[in-house]
Amino acid sequence: MIPALSVADELRGSAHEVEFVGGDRAEASLVPAAGFKFHQLQAEGLSRTSKVKAFRAALKAFPAVLSAVRLVRHTSPDVILGGGGYVAGIVGAAAVLTRTPLVLTEADSHLGISNRALARFAKKVCLGFPIEGCGSGKFLVTGRPVPIGATDRSVARRRFGISSDAQCVLVTGGSLGATSINKAAVEAFANSGFEVLHLAGERDLPSLTSPRDTYHLEGYVEGFGEAVAACDLAVARAGGSVFELAAQGCPAILIPYPHAAGDHQTGNARWMEAAGAAVVIADGDLSAESLGKAVDLLLKDPARLEKMAAASSSLARPDAAREVAMVVIDSGRSASMKMEPS
Repeated sequence: MIPALSVADELRGSAHEVEFVGGDRAEASLVPAAGFKFHQLQAEGLSRTSKVKAFRAALKAFPAVLSAVRLVRHTSPDVILGGGGYVAGIVGAAAVLTRTPLVLTEADSHLGISNRALARFAKKVCLGFPIEGCGSGKFLVTGRPVPIGATDRSVARRRFGISSDAQCVLVTGGSLGATSINKAAVEAFANSGFEVLHLAGERDLPSLTSPRDTYHLEGYVEGFGEAVAACDLAVARAGGSVFELAAQGCPAILIPYPHAAGDHQTGNARWMEAAGAAVVIADGDLSAESLGKAVDLLLKDPARLEKMAAASSSLARPDAAREVAMVVIDSGRSASMKMEPS
């Protein structure tokens, strides 16, 4: 939802009306909280591990497409923007059926199932990363839209109770958390000399205990950019958050989630590693020992950390939301011009 809301804010800021369509996940609360109208569809993603669940999802897809078609005809949008995922696939299909201009965004280093199916029908496809075979024509590398990052490190540190002169490591596995990272970090950094800001996610938080006063253990926090700004190094998964790290110029140790669709997190992580902005540890190689050693090596080498921070900043695309918003506006404008009588 972070890229979608970032683009929506840009569109709203230039006096365009934006409405969202989604399922029953985080978007059902995040979108109304951001002040946008929300339409909910009854649908679910195709399971890659259960034939029964996949069949059930397929049965729900057909009536969901019909509902999406009715919604599109009722709201008469000038453009539909798909953010990837199963609901975006359903609404994208409705765009094709109603001949509504369609723009797609892909936040990861490979095209997801929905975007692969819909790309040939789209006016433009905005990519977070360069993707092999998607280098010209309708494909544009805009970067992944993220919120405007925090700029005041001292304010960020005061928010989380971090000393102004201490080294601090951010540990995060996303909003739900990552159990393997959570366990390894608590053990690895129990007696370290630096401070830790550990965003463990709400799922694992009850099972974790902070080992010391300067180990700041949280579940989920609003304003992730401020957490990044408060720290000198991040330990994280390699989903879309890599662009939020880059936006703050934050060096990283990335542990890609091994079961991500298309192994896209490994692609994301290797992209940052190739630029010199990150060190990658495979999830299967993660342990308290390996994580502690990797962090110590970096924190004891300020020159390398500085180079990694510069490399991370070089990957940032601070205008990504504005670029995607302009693609949406231009696609709607060109479609309207074609419909005008000569």
